[in-house]
Amino acid sequence: MKNIFKFIALAGVSTLATSCFNKEKPNYQLFPNMYESVAYETYSESDAFNNGKEGQLPAKGSVPRGFDPYEYEDSTEGLAAAKANLKAPFDLKNLSDADVAKAKELYTIYCALCHGDSGDGKGTLVKKEKFLGVPNYAERELTEGGIYHVITYGLNSMGSHKNQLSQHERWLVTAYVLKLKSEL
Repeated sequence: MKNIFKFIALAGVSTLATSCFNKEKPNYQLFPNMYESVAYETYSESDAFNNGKEGQLPAKGSVPRGFDPYEYEDSTEGLAAAKANLKAPFDLKNLSDADVAKAKELYTIYCALCHGDSGDGKGTLVKKEKFLGVPNYAERELTEGGIYHVITYGLNSMGSHKNQLSQHERWLVTAYVLKLKSEL
């Protein structure tokens, strides 16, 4: 008999506990800000910044992760200094087959349109007379530092490729240009 009363009492408490439960909205929220975040108006002023309008600047001298600063400036003097002093961080003549294939692919994408597949200065855009005066690699004195500098900043009609190519990719293209020059 006592077991029946215990069973009825347990069933009653269970019924009361589950009858108040609403599946659409839980009764208790332990961290309500995680479920219902504070809404902010787009482009509104924020206290997160120094004066409410400008973003915070990184600390002086800080460098983004994975980035090596390029110390040569975008000028004629910077190009001359890069030609004379800048060397690749790895041996450009002993690249793996994968690196050579990647260098050829990058050259085809970014350079061959103007400079030609063999570096003769007769790319598709030159043949269609969109750009004229693209130099042949055989006619120029090319150094690895000068090529890298020109890829980074551009020269004359050629634009900069530092936003399209990482530093390693620019060195791969430099190696491929030197390879093409040796074959001309």
